[in-house]
Amino acid sequence: MALFQCQFFSETLEISASMNVILPQQKGKLFPTLYLLHGLSDDHTSWCRQTSIERYASAKGIAVVMPAVNRSFYTDMSHGAKYWTFVSEELPELARSFFPLSASREHNFAAGLSMGGYGAMKLGLSFPDRFAAVASLSGALDVNRLAVETFSNDIQHIFSDPSTIPGSSADLFALAERVAGSNSSPLLYQCCGTEDFLYEDNIRFREHCLKLELPLVYEEEPGDHEWGYWDRKIQRVLDWLPIEGI
Repeated sequence: MALFQCQFFSETLEISASMNVILPQQKGKLFPTLYLLHGLSDDHTSWCRQTSIERYASAKGIAVVMPAVNRSFYTDMSHGAKYWTFVSEELPELARSFFPLSASREHNFAAGLSMGGYGAMKLGLSFPDRFAAVASLSGALDVNRLAVETFSNDIQHIFSDPSTIPGSSADLFALAERVAGSNSSPLLYQCCGTEDFLYEDNIRFREHCLKLELPLVYEEEPGDHEWGYWDRKIQRVLDWLPIEGI
């Protein structure tokens, strides 16, 4: 495997941007790709620094793209940059122009932790025609509650008014309903530690998806909001992804 530390100019963000990319060392093919998203207090280096993702990806023959999105919640911010447009539109196009990555739906996946779990689910539920499977690890999945109960500077900058979130493109519960109505959902994976402060949010999202009969695999076990848990569970995610035979 090769590890690229990539700096480039983003037309969407209008600033220099960064991503780390893990790439199999094999010529003559386009690789299946996992967009692996960081949490609120992390950046594009965190997955490589805190886990053995390079080694795990090598065993699967999959490329991994890890972008930096700051504290944006993978959203076109009310007072800030258009990080949702960046990660959902510009980033995949740039990554495929720089590296031999497949554009086929069956070869594209997303996963993330905490804020990144929200981002991964948002990608899959917003663009079921682009992603075959998405996974959330300890995801911050209920932004409706988070915006109301933790109306911090971050939330104000991102969403401005929490009353605008329910039913919008930022609301995973609403996105899940739309996908369920279209019968086009990607495969969904969700896990959360039972001691995690986001555990109840995860339970609400799980029950919502099961009620909608979406193809969700849910797992829980003792665990907190920490890297030891995520290092274990990203291995489980890679085993779960439908990449065998690609």
